[in-house]
Amino acid sequence: MPKETAVYTHGHHESVLRSHTWRTAENSAAYLIGELHPGLDVLDVGCGPGTITSDLAALVAPGRVTAVDAAEDVLGQARAHATERGLSNVHFAVADVHALDFPDNSFDVVHAHQVLQHVGDPVQALREMRRVCRPGGIVAARESDYGAFTWFPELAALTAWQELYRRVARANGGVPDAGRRLLSWARRAGFTDITASAASWCFSTPADRAWWSGLWADRTVASVYAELAVEGGHTTREELTSIAEAWRAWGASDDAWFMVPHGEVLCRA
Repeated sequence: MPKETAVYTHGHHESVLRSHTWRTAENSAAYLIGELHPGLDVLDVGCGPGTITSDLAALVAPGRVTAVDAAEDVLGQARAHATERGLSNVHFAVADVHALDFPDNSFDVVHAHQVLQHVGDPVQALREMRRVCRPGGIVAARESDYGAFTWFPELAALTAWQELYRRVARANGGVPDAGRRLLSWARRAGFTDITASAASWCFSTPADRAWWSGLWADRTVASVYAELAVEGGHTTREELTSIAEAWRAWGASDDAWFMVPHGEVLCRA
């Protein structure tokens, strides 16, 4: 079975987790919520700090959620979050989505949010998700599409950031424009009953702009992404500093607006 070959572009710097812990089932998995009910067994692939995981666990209790991630260090935060919410129906483990350590037909729902864009073989990942899903169950995936991000004011430095991020992600073995490819990947993985959709995050209030611009300004100079960008010869520290300053300038504008589009698929196993 194939193993992971891609490098996770973001890492788990505080500026990255600042974004990940904002995510909920409501703002990041609304397309799936209508398929959930108490008693289901769910696999949450690439759970990160576990905020979506805990929402899923609350929705399917007394059913169980098994949450897996390739990075063991972030699972501690996910466990702590579940404990804070008083959830006892969640189990956490380290796993590689290309070769899941579960028998066939183990789960009613298999979910992944912002995972397939970072793995070496997204079609194989979906095949594995399909394998461990019970007949009649749901495989759900949602991915952003960096090439379709759009914003105003149209600062040239942010266009440079978009191009740089896509270049670095591809060099790491990922697919930063994954959202538009989900339907194709699902078909190649063997699914025939697929509902494809799209949704977006939009950052336009003063608080949202400050939060979004601040985390990307910090991520641009201090995260694993910044290290990989420089070490890979894609940019310089000086250029990253200039991009971070542009992020903060964008966030300070009363006219600032930013949209992050996502592709989504619900695949019946």
